[in-house]
Amino acid sequence: MDLSDRQTRIVSLFRQRGEMSVDALAEHFGVATQTIRRDVNTLCDANVLRRYHGGARLLTPGPNQPYEVRRVRNLEGKIRIGLAAAERIADGATVLLGIGTTPEQVAVALVHHKRLTVITNNLRAALVLAANPEHRVIVPGGELRSPNPEILGDEADRLFRGYRADVGVYSVGGIDDDGALLDYDRQEAASRDALREASRYRILVADAYKFTRKPNVRGGQLDEQDLVITDAPLPAPLRDRVLTSPEIQIV
Repeated sequence: MDLSDRQTRIVSLFRQRGEMSVDALAEHFGVATQTIRRDVNTLCDANVLRRYHGGARLLTPGPNQPYEVRRVRNLEGKIRIGLAAAERIADGATVLLGIGTTPEQVAVALVHHKRLTVITNNLRAALVLAANPEHRVIVPGGELRSPNPEILGDEADRLFRGYRADVGVYSVGGIDDDGALLDYDRQEAASRDALREASRYRILVADAYKFTRKPNVRGGQLDEQDLVITDAPLPAPLRDRVLTSPEIQIV
């Protein structure tokens, strides 16, 4: 979902105040109540806000949505992101690939590369890449985090840290206005940390929806990446903070 600049600022305001009336929002932004009501309806439909009579309140972070739901949400944007990430990866490279539906699309885009070594705890991505017999695909041992097709925990983190990869590609649960990377639990954040630290070049892939979701586990900052690939302009609060690092590619 692509948010307008005003909708992004509305979300930031709700994070400060928790809830607001439509009239107060209209006065704050200097627009008609009908205009604000349309913005609020859009944000409610995106599960960012919840309506009540005369206003709305910010939804508190809950459990992440099921993998199959996330897999098809904004699929076209994720496909574009996957293709852009694959263009940055050379044949013969060693790649660490993280969990999530956007990294899965990176795997789809990498299938026809040549002689990749891919270390991943994303089982969907592993199966996609294994379709090309030229690729060497390595997965960790451990417990499958059902119903998600992924393996998290110490064994997976040790596997990542046992390599020095040319490229690391990973996603995130959400991105806060100050650039903090957010996840739904500590294992997700720890997995990304291990992957990032073992990679020479670090690519964060995040569709626009990540700028509206605010899970509560912090794990790193946006400026610790080399490249961020997304499918929409950064929200205004974040855009003001990004000066020279990281490189931002909008597809």
